Amino acid sequence: MKLLTVNVGRPAPTDHSDAPGGTGIDKRPVAGPVAVTAPGPKGSGGSGLAGDAVVDLRHHGGDDQAVYAYAREDLDAWERELGRVLANGVFGENLTTSGIEVTGARIGERWRVGPRLLLEVSCPRIPCRTFQGWLGEQGWLRRFTRAGVPGAYLRVIEPGEIRAGDGVERVHRPDHEVTIGLMFQALTTRRELLPRLLDADRALPEEARRKVVKYLERHGS
Repeated sequence: MKLLTVNVGRPAPTDHSDAPGGTGIDKRPVAGPVAVTAPGPKGSGGSGLAGDAVVDLRHHGGDDQAVYAYAREDLDAWERELGRVLANGVFGENLTTSGIEVTGARIGERWRVGPRLLLEVSCPRIPCRTFQGWLGEQGWLRRFTRAGVPGAYLRVIEPGEIRAGDGVERVHRPDHEVTIGLMFQALTTRRELLPRLLDADRALPEEARRKVVKYLERHGS
């Protein structure tokens, strides 16, 4: 299990977001080491990677979305479906991985990346209209959601520097069954799954926990 590339982006204008300053979704691989630290709360903290832009702090960035990982194996599957080349970083991911089961990763699972960085799986990526505009694919939000392969956001537990080629080791796997794939379904197409997210306990992001509570208030426990 390893990092194929570490990808960062700079702000660029876009017609697909109302955030001042455009978007930082255009991530490109970088050669040297990149420092990764916890960026701070959502709304004020951006990306966990030095030199990486998160422009719309209302909906992106912060401690629970400090780092975004997507598997090269899943990009390859999209290449076959879309009939086009998809470079590492094109989904806006910071880490393009190889040999890691990202969709099956459990909330609270921890990865050691390189010698020092420790990351914790926190939540799936929910697609937005900026993503659709960037990819330029008809009906992209619906297609991406239907596929159920969203990639994973991770929080920073221990900071460190990483670079392309670093190994990734899973050092902790919780005993619950709340995976990235299950959480994505619960937050998008299968709301009846929301109560199951509570099994992730303290690793469940507060934003998701509020959605579960609201669901239970409406539908009962």
